[in-house]
Amino acid sequence: MSIGELVLSLADNKQLLGLRYAEWATRAPSLEADIAAAAMGLDDIGHSRVLLGCLEPLGEDPRAADRENDAGAYLNLPYLDQPWTTWGHFVAANAVLDTAFTAMIQACVEGNLEVLQSRLRKMLMEERYHFLHGRSWLREGIAPEPLEVAWREAVEWFGPPDGEVARLHQEGQLAAGPAELLHRVEERLEMKAPSFEPDWGAWDPRRRRSRPGAIDARTFGMLRGLEERKFMPSGASRGA
Repeated sequence: MSIGELVLSLADNKQLLGLRYAEWATRAPSLEADIAAAAMGLDDIGHSRVLLGCLEPLGEDPRAADRENDAGAYLNLPYLDQPWTTWGHFVAANAVLDTAFTAMIQACVEGNLEVLQSRLRKMLMEERYHFLHGRSWLREGIAPEPLEVAWREAVEWFGPPDGEVARLHQEGQLAAGPAELLHRVEERLEMKAPSFEPDWGAWDPRRRRSRPGAIDARTFGMLRGLEERKFMPSGASRGA
């Protein structure tokens, strides 16, 4: 895995996280939470675009050609494959996964690659609100199952102790390796990840997940529609 593939993984996860947040913009337990879900969704979709814009300056674009028709080509975690069915799933993603992605963004900003230092720094300020929102709801208490799943997937996403994230850390492109990244998340949330040993033999180092699966068809269709509109010629008719 190269730094470009890691940035693409961040971008795909941020985009899906933003869409899943947005799905709760009228379903959250309070009006304030509705507004927060919408705002965080917009933030993360915007962050995804910034991350994708870093690929060319990094000297590579690891997006596979089959992304056009294969939802499994996206590098998102299993937690984001399907819409969330409970508010607890939202909170666990907000608190644990969003904080894990922020820890990686911080490691990029503190690394030795100028394009990541300059372009990602603003995200850290915007993500602070996401963290405070997630931690606040987490302290209210949620069912243990989504929280445990979120922690497990965060640990897998950071990768094995001797994996590519560790190598990028050794090379200075990241300011932290897997163990330090996990420690940063635990420290911020003031709680420990559940103790478990990932099945690294079943782990996909490109998708950074051990569980098979892909984005649901409805969400994948939405993603493809967004891409098509992005490349539509200016002034094109809506009815064309």
